[in-house]
Amino acid sequence: MINLNSRKALIFSTSAIACSSALVIISAYFSDDSAAVLAAASFPDTQNYWAQPFIKSLADRNIVTGYPDNTFRPLKAVNRDEFAAILQKAFNQKAERQIASGSTFTDVPNGYWAAADIKSAYEMGFMKGYPNGEFRPKQPISKLEVIVALARNLKLPTTRTAVNNNQTATNPPIAAAPTATSLPVPVPVATPQIQSAPPQRNRQQMMPMALTTLMQPFMMTPARSVAATTPTTPVAANDNPTPAPTQTAPNPAVVVPITKQPLSPSMVVNKYYQDAAKIPADAIADVAEATTAGIVINYPNLRLLNPNQAATRGEISAMIHRALASQGKLPPITDPAAVKYIVN
Repeated sequence: MINLNSRKALIFSTSAIACSSALVIISAYFSDDSAAVLAAASFPDTQNYWAQPFIKSLADRNIVTGYPDNTFRPLKAVNRDEFAAILQKAFNQKAERQIASGSTFTDVPNGYWAAADIKSAYEMGFMKGYPNGEFRPKQPISKLEVIVALARNLKLPTTRTAVNNNQTATNPPIAAAPTATSLPVPVPVATPQIQSAPPQRNRQQMMPMALTTLMQPFMMTPARSVAATTPTTPVAANDNPTPAPTQTAPNPAVVVPITKQPLSPSMVVNKYYQDAAKIPADAIADVAEATTAGIVINYPNLRLLNPNQAATRGEISAMIHRALASQGKLPPITDPAAVKYIVN
C-alpha cells in the first residue's frame, strides 16, 4: 500500500525537476547575444542621451551591444578592433581583397577576440593596416577615419536632387524672376491677324477697252499696298537685310527654370564646417560625399566636425544607422532630438 504523503512528495519532486529543466532550457536559449538584445532597450545611461533612438535600433539587431553591467557608455571612445566588430555585423559587403595565406597583422595574435572581425573589415575594404604590418587594434579610431571608411566602401546616395513643385491647373505657376543662372525661355508670340472686309456683291462695270488699258498702272498700286501690309512668308535676307526687332510681352504663365550647379567637394566642406581646414586634402571628397548623403553627425555643435577627435560609441552608432538607412536597410529615425545633429 502506497502512503499518500509519499505519493504527494514524489509528484512535487517530479514537478520541481521539470521546472528546473525548463529554466535551464530558457536560460540557454537566451544566453549571450540573445540576452544582450533583450537588455538593449533598457540601457540606463542612454535614456536621456540624444543618440538613444539610433543606439536602440542597432542594439535590437545585435549590431552594437552593451557591457556586462547593462550600460552602453555612449561617450566612450571606440577602438579600432571594436569598430571592426561593428562593421562586420552591420554590413554584408563582398570581399574586395584577401589576406595572404599565413599572413596576419603582427599585433593581432591568434585567438584574439576580434581577429575574425578585423580580417573581415580588412577584406571588405573598410579598414587597412599600417606600413609596418600593424593593425593597432587598441588605438581609438578618429571620426575622420569612420567617415572615410563609410564613404569609400558604401554606395551613398546623393540628397541634392531637384524639387518638383507639383503645380497643377488649379494652382497656376508663378513667373520666376530672371537670375544669373536662368536659361532663356522662348515666349510664344501671337501672330497679328488682319480681318478681311465683308464680301461685297460683284458689280459688273462696263468700261471701254482703251480706258481700261490707260488705267491699268493705277489699278495695280492698291494691290501692292495691300500685299505689303498682309503678313506672308518670311522675307529673304537679301530683300530685307535689317529686319525690325520684334518686341514681345512677358508671359506670366511661363516658369523660368533655374539651373543649380553642384558644389565642389571643397565648397561643401567649407559651407558646413567651421574647422574644414583640419580635413586632409585626400579626405575632402569623402567627407563631402558623406555630408551630402546625410550620414555625418556633429554633436553638440553642428558646425564643428572635429575630424581628428576620437569617435564615441554614440556617434558611431548614429552614423552607422544613418548609413544603413541610406541603403534602405533600416527605417530612418525621425525623433527631432536625435536628427537635429545630422549635418545637411
